[in-house]
Amino acid sequence: MTESETEYLTIKAACELLGVSHNTLRSWGAAEKIVEYRHPVNNYRLFRKDDVLELKERLANPQPNKSAPAKQRKAK
Repeated sequence: MTESETEYLTIKAACELLGVSHNTLRSWGAAEKIVEYRHPVNNYRLFRKDDVLELKERLANPQPNKSAPAKQRKAK
């Protein structure tokens, strides 16, 4: 698929697809968890539909954080 054929979603549409708030998606964009694009005329945030669907899949199938040590329970 070429760049001109890529489908982009507004922040509202992306949030509805992911089931998160606008602020959450903005935060994920700032943290580079998803790539934000900008509309060339109005500078609105846009997200590639493929990126949003990939993130939705990652959210549906979380993986354990292998770099974080497992918490040990304290014995009473």
